[in-house]
Amino acid sequence: MNVIAKLPARADVPETKRPVHSVPADDLVAAGKRLRDTVPRASQGVWKRHKDRADPLALLQSSDAGRMPELIPIRYGRMLQTPFTFFRGAANIMAADLAMGPATGIQVQACGDCHLLNFGGFATPERNIVFDINDFDETLPAPWEWDVKRLVASFVLAARSNGLSDSAGRDAAIAAARSYRERLRDVSEMSPLEAWYAKIGLEDFMGLIDDDDVKKRVLRRVEKAKDDRASDADYPKLAEMVGGQILIKDQPPLIFHMDVQREEGFRAFVDKALADYRETLPDDRRALLDRYRLVDVAIKVVGIGSVGRYCAIGLFMSSSNQPLFLQFKQAVPSVLEPHAGKSVYEHSGQRVVIGQRLMQSSSDIFLGWVTAREGRQMYVRQLRDAKIKPLVETFDRTMLAIYGKACGWALARAHGRTGHPWLISGYLGTSDAFDEAMGDFAIAYADQAERDHAALKAAVSAGRIEVHIEEDR
Repeated sequence: MNVIAKLPARADVPETKRPVHSVPADDLVAAGKRLRDTVPRASQGVWKRHKDRADPLALLQSSDAGRMPELIPIRYGRMLQTPFTFFRGAANIMAADLAMGPATGIQVQACGDCHLLNFGGFATPERNIVFDINDFDETLPAPWEWDVKRLVASFVLAARSNGLSDSAGRDAAIAAARSYRERLRDVSEMSPLEAWYAKIGLEDFMGLIDDDDVKKRVLRRVEKAKDDRASDADYPKLAEMVGGQILIKDQPPLIFHMDVQREEGFRAFVDKALADYRETLPDDRRALLDRYRLVDVAIKVVGIGSVGRYCAIGLFMSSSNQPLFLQFKQAVPSVLEPHAGKSVYEHSGQRVVIGQRLMQSSSDIFLGWVTAREGRQMYVRQLRDAKIKPLVETFDRTMLAIYGKACGWALARAHGRTGHPWLISGYLGTSDAFDEAMGDFAIAYADQAERDHAALKAAVSAGRIEVHIEEDR
């Protein structure tokens, strides 16, 4: 759908050639409002299994190509735990489902895997704590609705996982959708610079919480994260002295060294890869990286969707033996690409890095990309940096709704930077029509995720899919 072509004509510029920034904001809002005629907001709340829907397990297994075979059972073992953990590892299934649903035709830089655990707090380069999206493995220009729908469905599944009622999950989903709608309108009223600089600071997040006891608990977690400087905190857990050398500890099957590391020429290849990665950094970050030397590298298994992808951690040390951990994570084409179009970036690591820089209010100073052994495309970042992971499993009904407001706000800020907030705001309007539709969609799609999870359980019971059940991590 060519939204811009439907805008009022200007005599001196053909309609289809007019850049959106040349169109008055009021015209864009009006154009967004007209989209309700072709894509009613209530239609966004409907989820029905399409007659041509692909087999979800076949889709999952198709994404096993290129993963480390010995780690694939860990992936399925994690997805087997609950419908929520299944959902977190099934971004490609939902992408295929969303592509068959209603959409306004307005694109943004989408997260692509926009569930509530891919948001959280972290430290900016200025050492301030902000709340934002923090996972961009699947980022790609795509319909804005796809991120919102994945986000709201995750709240219902999280509520069910916590033993909360569907009304609690639906309320949190609606809170996220309402926050997205209202905050996106705020962004549409900002100047481009104001929208670009906008962030959700600690005070902003705390302002969403009315309960003083909850505020105190949140502040304690923030202070602990600020005190635990990332690499210093990780170092004693991940490293040890072996024969006079500092090495990363093997903790199989989740952290281990590869046999290939003993082959002749491996270190020379790693040094070349580091030099290539260095070239993707700005000059000032190169100067900082040059103050560290690589001492060891090992494979580290990470989140559910990435299990089996090549993900390494590198331990670097300064001249005075202060540690720095960098993560080298394999990037493959986004799960959105079969449905939203191929990325303009041939290197998937670059796709992730550029998408993250576009969407985040502040990004990791070591963010870059590189091509590793066997042509694997990787992106690089710090292992963690004062990262504050939400303890969603402890959330009650009230906290889940508060967190919904924060996630909706962060998503609106990210979409408003990279898309056309006036068009989307015009479509969403000021009523709760879209919010309620998202509550309906969240319940319906959570039901679908439970059915897909049951299919996985049946396949495991029948011996068609092998799983590895980990001890408590």
